[in-house]
Parts: sequence; C-alpha cells; structure tokens
Amino acid sequence: MLTDRLDRYIARNVLGAILVVQVVLLGLDLVISYINDLDDVEGNYGAFQVLLYLLMRVPWRFYQYAPVAVLIGALIGLGSMASSNELTVMRAAGRSLARILWGVMKPIILVVVVVLLTAEYVSPRTEQFASAWRLEQMQGEGAVLVQRGGWQREGDSVYRFGAIRADDTVLDLTRYRFEGRELREAVVAERAVWRDGSWQLEEVGITRFFDDRTEAEHHAQHPWQTNLTPAQLNRLLLPINSQAPSELWAYSRFLRDQGLQATQPLLYFWQKMLMPLMMGSLVLVAASFVFGPLRTVAAGTRVFYGVIVGLTFKYLQDLLAPASTVFGFSPVWAVLTPILFSAGLGLYLLRRSG
Repeated sequence: MLTDRLDRYIARNVLGAILVVQVVLLGLDLVISYINDLDDVEGNYGAFQVLLYLLMRVPWRFYQYAPVAVLIGALIGLGSMASSNELTVMRAAGRSLARILWGVMKPIILVVVVVLLTAEYVSPRTEQFASAWRLEQMQGEGAVLVQRGGWQREGDSVYRFGAIRADDTVLDLTRYRFEGRELREAVVAERAVWRDGSWQLEEVGITRFFDDRTEAEHHAQHPWQTNLTPAQLNRLLLPINSQAPSELWAYSRFLRDQGLQATQPLLYFWQKMLMPLMMGSLVLVAASFVFGPLRTVAAGTRVFYGVIVGLTFKYLQDLLAPASTVFGFSPVWAVLTPILFSAGLGLYLLRRSG
C-alpha cells in the first residue's frame, strides 16, 4: 500500500506540473498567434473570428507542445520533490531509483494515450475544419481550402491540381497522358466535382497529339476515370504534418503503389507513432538532471538546461528529416536517432549518479 501511495504521489506531482506547463505554453502561443493573425482580418473575418479560429486549433497545438511540456513538467515536478528532500527520503527508505522512475513513467503513459488519440481522431479534423471555416469567413461560401498546387502520377498519367475547396471540388485540374515518353493527351478542366461516388470534369479542353496532327475539343462536362478519391486528394494537398497516422500510412502506401517515394509521409507517421518512446527518453533526461549532476542547482537552471536539450532534440530531428531523403536511409531512423541519443544520455547520467 505504501508503494502505491508513493507512486500516486509522484504521479500527481509530475502530472500536475506537466498540465501547468502545457497550459502556459498554449496560453503564450494563443496570445502571440492572435497578435500575428490580426493582420489577416478581412471580410467577415474579424478579431473575434481570429480568436475562434485559434481556439479550433488548440488540439493541434496541444499535440505539438506535448513533448516539451513532458520534459519541462517532469523537471519541475521532480525538481520540487528534490528541493524539499522528498526524493532523498524515498531513497533512504529503500526506494530504488528505477522504482521512482517507474512512478514517473505512469502518468506519462496517460499523457501518451491522450496525445495519440488527439493526433489520430481530433487534431486532423479540427485543423481541416478550422482552415475551411477561416477561408469561408474571408472569401465567402465555397472558399478555396488549399491554395497551393500539387502534382500526382497515376498509371500513364500525370496530374496537376491547382486547389481544392471545402466541398471537395478540385479547381484548375490538368492531366498529361503519356505512351512511353511520348505525350499523347492533355486535358485541362476548370473544376472536377465529386458526385455519387465518381468525378465529373466541367469546362474541359482536350488536346490529343498524333504523329502527324493535333486535335482539340471542348466539353461542358466529361467523366474522369481515376482511382483518386477526395480523401486522397486532401492528403496530397493539405499540410501533411497535420494528418492522422492512419492517413499518413495510407498515403505512403498509395505513393508506393504508384512507384513514388513515400519518405515524407512515412517520416511524419513515425514521428507520431514513436511519440511514446520520445516522451520516455525526454523523461529520462529530466530525471538525470534531478538525480544527476544538476541535482544541487536551482530549479530555474534545471529548466533552462531542459529547454536546451529539448531544442537540441528538435533540431536534430529537423536535420535528419531531409537527410533521410537525400541519403536514402529509412525515415524511421531519422526519428529514432534523436530518441536513442537522449535516452542514452539520460541513462548514462543516471548511472553515474548511482
């Protein structure tokens, strides 16, 4: 019973500190983003709508700041217990360092579950809804959801998409069909509309290329035979870092089936799926600061070093992400390497502290 009480006490301190840090980070981000986004006010999109838009994006920000909140929260929670000599009393009573760390990891498991559920079911939907709502407030009904174009290959055809609206209507679509290396057909459509499970092109210009001539024709409507669905086009055109792990995995398989590289969606997929290991490694670093060489310094100093470690972790991931594309190694190693490095550093410092 004593063991359970101590675990609950450690978990309450660490989890409480993590929640406080997360609220502070989200609050600061909300204020800064609100000030910056006031420059985008136009049409029906006023100051109050800016606030609503940012509140819709809170789940995504919660997911983004979770690793930093875990690192700093663990530092503060354990640091406060160390400052009041509670950890020293626990160890003097026979509580091993490994057992204390397990008590710290228990609330982290809860945080990991909440973060993964948010990444899969909540933040992708709120991000898409928030983007569509914001643009409709600025541009009116039927606003363009994505204003950047995208390219996609399917079989013997290469597509260019200008934009996609909130109602899944594709704007400014161009299709190039090849036979070997010879261009045989070019199709330009003002829009593609999804109706009853199939695509219809509207205001279509078709140009066919033969060895001795060229033929052109125009259609008000024309069927578009493709395996691409609105969900797949959203994966292609919407920001990839806000997509759910299951969507990223499906998108990577689609790209592989087309003979294309799937490095980028796999990179974000592994970042989300290896989030538990990431948080665990950061907790080891935080614990090593409390029990290791920084145990006698002020709490603010420990937090400062924790922020430095967190930034180093992020920069290392940002460096390895493009390196996996350039040098062709698996994206999973671009995600695992910083995790293994921080876990190794934490274990080394904890071992030195005994």
